[in-house]
Amino acid sequence: MVGIVSYGAYIPIYRLSRDTLASVWGKPLGRGERAVASADEDSITLAVEAVVDAMRGFDRATVDGIYLASTTTPYREKQSASIVRAAADFREDIFSADFSNSVRSCTNALTAALHAIKAGEAKRVMVVASDCRLPAPNSDFEPIFGDGSAAFLLGSSDVAVSIDGSFSVSSEFHDVWRKEGDKYHWAWEDRFIKDEGYQKILPQAVQGLFKKFNLTAKDFAKAVFYAPDSRTHAAIAKSLGFDAKTQVQVPLFDSVGDTGTALAPMTLVAALEEAKAGDKILFASYGDGADAYILTVTDNIEKVRDRRGMKGHLASKMDLANYGVYLQMRDIMEWAPDLRPKRRSPFTFVWRDRKMFYALYGQKCRQCSQIQYPKQRVCIYCQARDDFEEIRLSDKQGKLFTYSIDERAREIILPLVRVVVDLEGGGRYYSSLTDRDVDNIEIGMPLEFTFRLVFDGYKEGSGFRNYLWKARPIRC
Repeated sequence: MVGIVSYGAYIPIYRLSRDTLASVWGKPLGRGERAVASADEDSITLAVEAVVDAMRGFDRATVDGIYLASTTTPYREKQSASIVRAAADFREDIFSADFSNSVRSCTNALTAALHAIKAGEAKRVMVVASDCRLPAPNSDFEPIFGDGSAAFLLGSSDVAVSIDGSFSVSSEFHDVWRKEGDKYHWAWEDRFIKDEGYQKILPQAVQGLFKKFNLTAKDFAKAVFYAPDSRTHAAIAKSLGFDAKTQVQVPLFDSVGDTGTALAPMTLVAALEEAKAGDKILFASYGDGADAYILTVTDNIEKVRDRRGMKGHLASKMDLANYGVYLQMRDIMEWAPDLRPKRRSPFTFVWRDRKMFYALYGQKCRQCSQIQYPKQRVCIYCQARDDFEEIRLSDKQGKLFTYSIDERAREIILPLVRVVVDLEGGGRYYSSLTDRDVDNIEIGMPLEFTFRLVFDGYKEGSGFRNYLWKARPIRC
């Protein structure tokens, strides 16, 4: 039996209300809100969050491969899965790969992972979908697109959700696309792409699955599938014979938005959070064709209930105050030139201490057992020299010891909050505080780590994106 051993998801803390957008553009844009990545987030950091969530309680050394699916990886020529691997502290001797160019990339990666496991090339493979798409201002996509990620650990033992069969179709259909150098998306005429694209191609894959395995809609407890909006989603469900009230997993359009590559996987995570052993789930994704799967929930689902997943992240949010803050976060406008000196990210320095930066390893003195970060040769407590063992700090929590607020810092969203964190088990960490409400910062408040962008040298000539672990209030 091969299938999903564990799952995880991530939704950025910020939400942009469609009422806010409607007030800016003077036209109705529907109900609800969409998730917006912060200024220090991108598809890589979103992916790391979902992977960490999926790996709760699992040994990271058991993972033999990582596949990242995204249409918005930050590099055109540079693998992003390798960065996620480093931040997640997976072994270096594993296979990593990017799957891109289609919102169906996640199920492409899922199929590849299944084949690798069945062939005996890997025992466990992490598949993560993450997208952070940028809609043009006042476009049809602006109120729809959202940001998020989902991750699935696949394996052949301790399977929580078995993958019992699949069916795929390929199509050259043009609906939504971006060319080399495009900042924003192109799309063909709306009615045409829905009638001839989504509402024909995805049902074709599902109906092919039904025929191949002699099944009907009535055989499934839940149906999870991709669609670009609620109306199209409902039309597809009806055409396939699913009961919208009892069988169809509620889509994320009103709470998160269309998260592209991650939409169907995130919806599947939401379904698994409520699933019971024995439930059969239809899972289908769309993009240049479609993939459809038969999933069956096993008793092991009870062992992975402690993820933050969709429920935890949906319940933890902050509203963006206005459209101007959103424009700053996504760097959409052309801003006045900054007179302060430019900063460049030193890749040679990061590479030398990559385990310290990407996986957040500190050190523990073998003489006095004190934990220290950053790494150094001499213990600051007992002065022992070169006698340390490495210790990962990224999965530790801590409490706020002290902080400062800088209203004039070189920061996209002011003010800059710098904190000193007392870590559980010992040690201190000096960091920026992200995802914070400046009016609700208190000494002693619980904090955790999150993998984020730091000052972006790529905007200033180096072309290198710099990442580091920051502190944030615990998401709950």
